[in-house]
Amino acid sequence: MKRWQFWLGILISGLFLYLALRGLQLQDVLGALRGARYAWLIPGVMVYFMGVIVRAWRWQYLLKPVKSIPFKQSFEIVTIGYMGNNIFPARLGEVLRAVVLKRREDVPVSASLATIIVERVFDGVVMLAFVFLNLGALSALEGSSGFVGSIQSLAIWGAAIFLGVLATFLLAAMFPEPTRKIATWLAERLVPERFREKLLGIGFKFLDGLEALRSPREALMIFLTSVVIWLFETCKYWFVMHAFDFQVSFFALMLMNGIVNLATTIPSAPGYVGTFDAPGIAVLEAFNVEKAVAAGYTLVLHVALWFPITALGLYYFMPELKYFSEHGLSWFSSKRELEESLEITD
Repeated sequence: MKRWQFWLGILISGLFLYLALRGLQLQDVLGALRGARYAWLIPGVMVYFMGVIVRAWRWQYLLKPVKSIPFKQSFEIVTIGYMGNNIFPARLGEVLRAVVLKRREDVPVSASLATIIVERVFDGVVMLAFVFLNLGALSALEGSSGFVGSIQSLAIWGAAIFLGVLATFLLAAMFPEPTRKIATWLAERLVPERFREKLLGIGFKFLDGLEALRSPREALMIFLTSVVIWLFETCKYWFVMHAFDFQVSFFALMLMNGIVNLATTIPSAPGYVGTFDAPGIAVLEAFNVEKAVAAGYTLVLHVALWFPITALGLYYFMPELKYFSEHGLSWFSSKRELEESLEITD
């Protein structure tokens, strides 16, 4: 509560909520919610968890060069990570996932974090692909959203960043020895001696986590798996749409999914409050969906995405509560305590 990052996230969420809700009449939104056919949420949640299953398999595949992890363990820890992302700020669920994996399977945190970052890079590439598939619709979005601005420019810059990081990871994975030599050379010249050995140890374990990318076949496998994951999530958008009185194409929902998930990378309050809702409503408005209906749909979709996975993640996290109740969540409070809890020195 005392950290400036927390309040910055609250401020950003408040701004996005203002942009999402301005001009809306509460009774119109409530009318859309009262008239919704909530039975459509059931197949939506089911298809979403199919994507989570694929996500768990993808992480298991990425971790295999480091350590073979049972699928059940991978699935449980993935849901714990989702739970952490949904209730803590700054996507700390990703760090929590690495900590829990270290506790359960003794996988070095730096190596597991490397696989998690690889996941996020591939996810970002797929999200941008969803946006680029719908570039023709973006002119309408830019004209009606009032706040999104030039999505085309943002998509181009985003693509450059994600593809640049992906290319760096691929090269580092395919040429590990030259990468180690370059890292050692840079450390000897840029890092104080007392930190050098520790930092290089973290870097080399991080490099171990990239091992699953060492062949084009494996990289392609991870990319295709990422596409399947996000298509399953878009299917959830499609099922929830049928609970409301509007219809847009599946490609429009792919565009919404891409923009919404790229927007949630912006720092915000826990649960992506505002950063999920405002761009979602804007995209639907661009496809001539009434704003009250778009707001009702986006709210229900947000809750349907947030609650089931958070509840399951909390359930799987229960065995860890004793440890964290004894040690506290001090690893959120300072860099030193974070390093100690992550056991960076392993």
